[in-house]
Amino acid sequence: MKKLPPRKIASLLVFIFLLFLLPFSMNLVKKVQYFFGQAFGQKADIVVNVTIDQGPIKPIWQALAQGGEEKNPFDQIINDIAVLKPKYIRIDHLYDFYDVVKKENGQLVFNWSQLDQIVNHILKTGALPFFSLSYMPPAIAQNGDITNPPNDWNDWQMVVRETIQHYSGRQNMNLKNVAYEVWNEPDLFGQWQIGGKKDYRLLYQFAVLGANQVNNTNLFKIGGPGITAPYQNWVDGFLSYVSQNHLKIDFYSWHRYTTEPKKFQEDIDKVDNWLFKNGGLTLEKFITEWGSVSENSPLHDNSFDAAHLIATVRQLIQRVDLAFVFEIKDGPSPEGKKYWGRWGLLTHQIAGPVEKKPKYWALTLLNKMIGNRVSLEGEGDWITGFAVKENSKVKIILVNLDEKGQNFENVPLTIENLENGDYYYQETFLVGVGKKTNESITNNILQKEIPLSTNNIVVVEITKI
Repeated sequence: MKKLPPRKIASLLVFIFLLFLLPFSMNLVKKVQYFFGQAFGQKADIVVNVTIDQGPIKPIWQALAQGGEEKNPFDQIINDIAVLKPKYIRIDHLYDFYDVVKKENGQLVFNWSQLDQIVNHILKTGALPFFSLSYMPPAIAQNGDITNPPNDWNDWQMVVRETIQHYSGRQNMNLKNVAYEVWNEPDLFGQWQIGGKKDYRLLYQFAVLGANQVNNTNLFKIGGPGITAPYQNWVDGFLSYVSQNHLKIDFYSWHRYTTEPKKFQEDIDKVDNWLFKNGGLTLEKFITEWGSVSENSPLHDNSFDAAHLIATVRQLIQRVDLAFVFEIKDGPSPEGKKYWGRWGLLTHQIAGPVEKKPKYWALTLLNKMIGNRVSLEGEGDWITGFAVKENSKVKIILVNLDEKGQNFENVPLTIENLENGDYYYQETFLVGVGKKTNESITNNILQKEIPLSTNNIVVVEITKI
């Protein structure tokens, strides 16, 4: 066998070595691309055109939800809640927390006193109750399990009938436009399904049959299913059954937790498509519980959750009718801690005076954003927002959402087609002090640069003098 010259041997060894390195090199390239994509993602360059009217903004965020942390959560925070101007406050655990239903001598007996106390607290905040009709009263549940079906579906029908009669009846509490949602996360709490032994459709059907039996009541809404996330079979199988049985339904509801705001919009796109395929139903769409993370997390106690709230509402406005922020107040920490990663806007009084978390203040900033939406373009990978015009005032909210807590931007802001004249300009930050200046506009344009730190929020208001 002829021996290869040293030069060819060296070339061959180099070639083999390069082949060996190729997979590692490709991986390195991907990592470099990922790093630079993160470091040099799309920066924002915001342009607002005040003459492009995109319709009224409905304050979908003025809807709050409280979970089953404790039986009497609102008595010490009524004024704090009222500041947020809620239209609805959602509660669940109606029938297992508040001893509403008992069975005596084979007959159902109702006592509304405990639940009425919670409802009266809700009314004092300026909101209406949004009832999640849950869970099954132990007196009628199979094996006394509150997540089970009733022993007799007629009992469940009566429970729902009496609930609506009590709160919406003109001769009772006489409340208008109360909403009744059939169950809370049925796919989780009770493992209800579309079909099978624990068929959610029966739970809904007998609730509606009960609703149909009320008399002399104000207008009310009923709907569901309040599932943990939007699933197609919980649209197709549920709504086809509702249609076939001519059941009343006023809204479709679901829950969602994710740190990615655009996932919420993807959900809505899916639900809209599924609703269209089920007869083009134009139901109101309610997200009756939502947030960043469904478990305890430090994110709930810091400015990330505040920024996440604004960035998510940016995706939800003009796409859903209500989005219930979860939740109003932390439950009590077993260790007596004030901050323990719970979902609340407010801390619990067991650890000292109630404190407002960053997400609470984010809602107060959102409450400035009432008016007709106007065009806002130039959002980036981290910074998003929307703009409204109300009479002679233009308002812009921007948020810098970054779970890694690294992105900072000096955001260019251009506001076009303003009337010439004198204006009062004001910035309000979640964290930090904004500018307040008088501006004279002669060319119909106002240009600013706004420093926006990571997970911070700013509302810019321009008012014609």
